[in-house]
Amino acid sequence: MNRNVETGAMSQNADAIQIHPQTLSIGAEITGIDLSQPLGEAARRVVYDAFLEWKVVFFRDQNLDHAAHVAFARQMGEPTIGHAVFGHETGFPEIYSIAKFRTANSHREARMQRPWTGWHTDITAAINPPLASILRGVTIPPYGGDTLWTDLAAAYQGLSETLRGFVDGLTGIHRFEALVKGDDYEESVQRRTMESEHPLVRVHPETGRRVLYVSPSFLKSIPGLSPREGQQILELLWEHAVRPEYTLRFKWRAGDIAMWDNRSTAHLAPSDIFESDFDRQLYRITLVGDVPVGIDGRTSRALQGEPILSAAAELEALARAS
Repeated sequence: MNRNVETGAMSQNADAIQIHPQTLSIGAEITGIDLSQPLGEAARRVVYDAFLEWKVVFFRDQNLDHAAHVAFARQMGEPTIGHAVFGHETGFPEIYSIAKFRTANSHREARMQRPWTGWHTDITAAINPPLASILRGVTIPPYGGDTLWTDLAAAYQGLSETLRGFVDGLTGIHRFEALVKGDDYEESVQRRTMESEHPLVRVHPETGRRVLYVSPSFLKSIPGLSPREGQQILELLWEHAVRPEYTLRFKWRAGDIAMWDNRSTAHLAPSDIFESDFDRQLYRITLVGDVPVGIDGRTSRALQGEPILSAAAELEALARAS
């Protein structure tokens, strides 16, 4: 390790870090690193480069507390408020609780079950969806409760050339909406309405890759197509995006960390945990993201709602409004 002159702490030895790919295009486990300690710029660059290349990276047996989780996130980017719609942990405004029976899961039984049901990219209803999500496992079932990710860059490349040419120029309307009226979920959504029009194919701002930006849980329609046309195209793209060859399944252990690129992946939280008596508790931090850009250079546009700010800026804005 090298000493961090500014803090006096020991930073990581970048040469000791190893990257272990999990599939051909998505997912890598990173070893030889202690996330409770400062990374140092060289180690941070190794981790961030692996994150860009493999889209989701895993760190086993880290056992961070809330403060260490926030400290690591700040080395990767600027943390947002825990969740723009559903709030944050008391005393840690950057952290959102991913509990088994959290409010966001209250409508799970009302959803029609199809191959893409539940798959999503975090908060794409915002004009600037999060850059990344960093999820920490605390209470993990002995079996079940796995999370899945899919590679939306590989999914784009897997489309036929003709279909790529068609979707390249389309946009989609993303929004939060409640399936059931008059409950806590709807009240949370109404307090912070978000709706945005994003390109169906976005260009990743750091890698330049084209990404099939089709979050099934938030993408509602395609402007310029009739409702029937739009629904058929969306279902075709959703089914394609979650094909097994683009996906990765991760079995959690207590203390594990997963960090994924929200600009090039979608993920699926487990539903099997509701069929068991096991508890499951994780905590998530998201990082402030950018406004998506399509292949023609046009940017997304907000239809309702404000951008997602840093946690500090969100709290300051709330204080001014009260």
